[in-house]
Amino acid sequence: MSILVCGSVAYDTIMVFNDRFKEHILPEQIHILNVAFLVPDMRREFGGCAGNIAYNLKLLGADARIMATVGDDSGPYLQRLDALGLRRDHVRQVEGTFTAQAFITTDLDDNQITAFHPGAMNHSHLNDVSEATDIALGIVAPDGRDGMLGHAQQFVQAGIPFVFDPGQGLPMFSGEELQACLEMASYCALNDYEAQMMCEKTGRSIESLATEVEALVVTRGAQGSQIYVDGQRIDIPCVQADAVVDPTGCGDAFRGGLLYGIANGMDWERTGRLASVMGSIKIAHRGGQNHGATRDEIAARYAAAFGEQAW
Repeated sequence: MSILVCGSVAYDTIMVFNDRFKEHILPEQIHILNVAFLVPDMRREFGGCAGNIAYNLKLLGADARIMATVGDDSGPYLQRLDALGLRRDHVRQVEGTFTAQAFITTDLDDNQITAFHPGAMNHSHLNDVSEATDIALGIVAPDGRDGMLGHAQQFVQAGIPFVFDPGQGLPMFSGEELQACLEMASYCALNDYEAQMMCEKTGRSIESLATEVEALVVTRGAQGSQIYVDGQRIDIPCVQADAVVDPTGCGDAFRGGLLYGIANGMDWERTGRLASVMGSIKIAHRGGQNHGATRDEIAARYAAAFGEQAW
């Protein structure tokens, strides 16, 4: 049985400005801002939440299927999916659009100026969960707003448990809509900032929101993660990484481990620990899909961190 990953597929163009923005922006002239930054260092990464999550599930040996929308410029990404052995039966190309992409400029103080073009992502509602077969578990990750709402409803109609993962798309939804999605979901995953925002939008505590799902997971970066389940909170420690290079995609790597644990019937502590291991492997590499690890290497890292076998 497969895991259906609904979310974005995107290109990330990352540029490095070898100076500091503050040295080139005049506060008293901010109302007529007109600046240009020379960026001699630039790289293009394959990203998007669905692409990243599916990549990590593939490392774990799971059968992940991506449900996403891409544009006319999607050729290199589609070729990459084929090379990785990731199925793209449900990756829809929308004519006349660009694939979603972020243009990120970073300065020497790690400040960032980002422009994001959603492109084909705005048409994610054209995909329907019912088009996929033999699906045991799903996730609704950041995507077009209408697509996220529709896919949540479609998972329920199909009787398929799913993780609600609003991510950076959370501000698009009202408190009522977030509440409705949580009631439909079997599980929910948030980072600590998103958890606080959801509490504010719904007017409920995180403990109260956790009663709507089988488990609610909150990631806290270097402070590890917390899993709220059966009225209790399980604290999962952060796993020491080989190096801290780039946090981009760490949350998606974590969710890959989370989905794998749920799909394979692991208990929640073991599931959280595996997810933590996946995040630690990713953070030592730039981009969301440049880390590589075999199942045996992942299992060895798990055993070294927790003194038990992963599977």
